Amino acid sequence: MNWTLALPEIVLACFGMGVLLFGVLRKQDSTMLATMFTIFGFLVTGLLVATGLPGTGFHGQFVADPFSTFNKLLILIGASFAALMSLDWNEKQGIGRFEFPVVMLFAVVGMMIMVSASNLMTLYVGLELQSLSLYVLAAFARDDIRSSEAGLKYFVLSGLASGLLLYGVSMVYGFSGTMDFVVLRDQLANPANISAGLIVGVVFVLVGLAFKVSAVPFHMWTPDVYQGAPTPVTAFFAMAPKVAAMALLLRVMATPFGHLLPAWQSLIVIVSIGSMALGALAAIGQTNIKRLMAYSSIGHMGFALIGLAAGSEDGVRGVLVYMAVYVFMTAGTFACIMSMRRNGKAVEEIKDLAGLASNDAGLAMALAVFMFSLAGIPLMAGFFAKLYVFLAAVKAGLWTLAVIGVLASVVGSFYYIRIIKVMYFDPAGEKFDRRPAALSFVAAATGLITAFFFLFPTPVVDAAQLAARAVFP
Repeated sequence: MNWTLALPEIVLACFGMGVLLFGVLRKQDSTMLATMFTIFGFLVTGLLVATGLPGTGFHGQFVADPFSTFNKLLILIGASFAALMSLDWNEKQGIGRFEFPVVMLFAVVGMMIMVSASNLMTLYVGLELQSLSLYVLAAFARDDIRSSEAGLKYFVLSGLASGLLLYGVSMVYGFSGTMDFVVLRDQLANPANISAGLIVGVVFVLVGLAFKVSAVPFHMWTPDVYQGAPTPVTAFFAMAPKVAAMALLLRVMATPFGHLLPAWQSLIVIVSIGSMALGALAAIGQTNIKRLMAYSSIGHMGFALIGLAAGSEDGVRGVLVYMAVYVFMTAGTFACIMSMRRNGKAVEEIKDLAGLASNDAGLAMALAVFMFSLAGIPLMAGFFAKLYVFLAAVKAGLWTLAVIGVLASVVGSFYYIRIIKVMYFDPAGEKFDRRPAALSFVAAATGLITAFFFLFPTPVVDAAQLAARAVFP
């Protein structure tokens, strides 16, 4: 049992317990220090992940490979951005408590376990550790009825999805006699071992995981939770858990159930088309920017699933590049949204952005970059993200899916460009308050990466290629 493979998770869990003890024992307010310790913990864990050796440990239940390394680094980057953006926001909203970064730490530990799971039981343990933490974060503003409602909705629907997933796991185990990914893959290489009950089990597992990435028709929690949760929590939801769930979906479908591609490919295609269509059409009438980002997230998960539907190494590479770009676009967009504050009060309506270009040209330019990228306008990072998944679909012969993806992208461009129109062409309103340095840093850093990704895509694409190869041995 090579426990050193799980050293990053162990260190991060120790950081979580240390920050918890620090917050409890320190008499005065410790939110700022607790958050800084948490970000430092993410950085240390990131170094351990990047320098760790590959291998399998815990009797085949835990795997460290280029795929897990790529996704863990993305999760840690997204979580670091969310923690950094929460510093000023939580204090101004009156929810600045040291428990916030502690819960975020344990959520990230769960996500990292999910990404390294090579057994259905490890998968479930990581998933539940993440989910329990996210319930608390969604309802963290306990005096705000919207936040309490968001936490309750996420708890009830996530509990249902976990039940479906666990039922699927039990069926897979019942019909195959194992929960180990590698053993399952070897068994299913023989068509005689594939039964109808096993296929049903795979479908239930797929349903449980589709909920976590908020894919249609398991998306119903997303708009209400995104709108009701505190904005740093919404940003966190939109980044790290999405990467973890998508990585888990890729590993589960490609490794143990890769030989069942004809059985689940059409299901992924339907879910992808539904997600893209809903994301493109439902967001058009939204007036709240956080709710619009919820539908945008649903649409983007639909685009990412195109790569999974391709069922190939190129498809997985496309999904990983997509998720990497998506994390930076989303972090920057939410940094801009959190900068929308007047007289100390947060505002969330799209109309509040009216004339922003004349009041704050820098913020307007950053948000315009993110909107163009989310729309997939050429030369922006979002364009290349979509290009890679569309090429994988075409190469796999899924022409119809690729064409629908392009059409959904065109329709979705409407509401992104509408925000740019509001900022640059509508009459200017009252100025926003001076934004904190942390938000300016996140918006500037992610904006530069998003705008100039086309100059240096090779490191990300090569790392994604190496990660994809680990899933298709």
